[in-house]
Amino acid sequence: MRAWWLSGALALLFWAQGAVAGTLLVVGDSISAAFGLDSRQGWVALLEKRLQEEGFDHRVVNASISGDTSAGGAARLSALLAEHQPTLVIIELGGNDGLRGQPPAQLQQNLASMIEQSQVAGARVLLLGMRLPPNYGARYTQAFAQVFADLAQGKQVPLVPFFLEGVGGVPAMMQADGIHPTAAAQPLLLDNVWPALKPLL
Repeated sequence: MRAWWLSGALALLFWAQGAVAGTLLVVGDSISAAFGLDSRQGWVALLEKRLQEEGFDHRVVNASISGDTSAGGAARLSALLAEHQPTLVIIELGGNDGLRGQPPAQLQQNLASMIEQSQVAGARVLLLGMRLPPNYGARYTQAFAQVFADLAQGKQVPLVPFFLEGVGGVPAMMQADGIHPTAAAQPLLLDNVWPALKPLL
């Protein structure tokens, strides 16, 4: 009887430990795919290290693809949710939509679909906001940025207003193409995300 009770208690303990930890799924573009860098230098890899240092036992899956758009993310998310069953989804998409001048309404529709899919699957969502350079025109850049604010409010999800805060437009923090952050910028990207992410863990 005692042996049965002990084995049952151990099983319950292992189950509880597994229930506490979860899978964190990052769905992004080249910024999160660490374009031009060793993937171990990217902010997602640094996030995995910080989680361990902070005592979080989450598994991190980086499903980011260079060049991806919100339409691409929305199309592939269902399979990712089914495969990884994440407890938390970080959405970092939209930059390529903006650089291609795609309609903000289309961006909003795609990101809304991703948020809804994630929530239906039982995952919390963190949305990383993006902004465009001023040369795209005030009207378009404002409408683009507003998409993220409107989604965060309407879908009741936390938002990092500008993922590239302190990095975008800073020459020393950008690679030669002026689009992708350097290795030195990656800790700053993580610092931009962490305050909004930590309460969700």
